[in-house]
Amino acid sequence: MQTLPLRIGAGQDLRAVLDALVAEHHVDAAFVLQGIGSLSVARLRFAGRPEFTELRGDLEILTLGGSLSPDGPHLHASVADDGGRVIGGHLGPGCIVRTTAEVLVALLPRHRFRREFDPATGFDELFVKA
Repeated sequence: MQTLPLRIGAGQDLRAVLDALVAEHHVDAAFVLQGIGSLSVARLRFAGRPEFTELRGDLEILTLGGSLSPDGPHLHASVADDGGRVIGGHLGPGCIVRTTAEVLVALLPRHRFRREFDPATGFDELFVKA
């Protein structure tokens, strides 16, 4: 395992930056261990809902984690608004960094992650190969 600390700058799409990492580092598996920072736009999908909800304003990233694979990222986050209200869910595209995001990624060069349909759940799920 190789750790990769990142600082993602203002105006960047958080999910897009993380999605590009596996190709940039020539690995097929990585995990976002944690992330903090701020967003001006957050797009979250809540449990059991097909659509994303967009939040705008001064948002603090409280938690960020998930898997990265050539099939795309699977990320969850919780954010707090300027009143301290916390909301979380599946992180969608279009989450724009407000000032900065500090993220710790673990690159797993000896593993291969794929997302494949799992008939037991009805969703594309993580399959791990060593």
